[in-house]
Amino acid sequence: MIFEPFKPFTASEFQVKFATDPWERAGALALRRDVFCSEQGLFDRSDIDAIDGHAIPIVALSMLGVAADRVVGTVRIHEAEDGLWWGSRLAVAADYRKVGALGTSLIRLAVCSAHARGCRRFLAHVQEQNVLLFRRLHWRSVEEIELHGRRHHLMAADLDHYRPIANAEQGFVALARKAA
Repeated sequence: MIFEPFKPFTASEFQVKFATDPWERAGALALRRDVFCSEQGLFDRSDIDAIDGHAIPIVALSMLGVAADRVVGTVRIHEAEDGLWWGSRLAVAADYRKVGALGTSLIRLAVCSAHARGCRRFLAHVQEQNVLLFRRLHWRSVEEIELHGRRHHLMAADLDHYRPIANAEQGFVALARKAA
């Protein structure tokens, strides 16, 4: 009898929603630290800034049946001035980047929930390697800039492609891709 090595559990569905519980907020901050500090080296020990004081964190939670397991993706949104919203700190855990469209789902909820709250323009500074993804999601590059020593694009979402979602505290379910 031949035994295959144990494969780690990977969730087949995810809930994408506003972070409403303290553990979700803590998980989002921990994931951001892993991605932006440890993995990418953009910040030394923490990426927390003044925007976190008023931003709305959004999370992607891996689900074990009906129970949330852990934060595997995050982004934050905030209104900078009347009708002008920003998204920032989009991060997906390394083990989940190829599992499903988590980044896409986080972007969708970010823009759709801001749209429901009166957003007339939605912007983000997008790292160079993610520009194509954003273009596919109906964003356009406004200008190229350098932030934190890396090439970024200031990008704007086409709000016509993002229907308002008013119940972002509940969010929606995103499914993992089927194995090929």
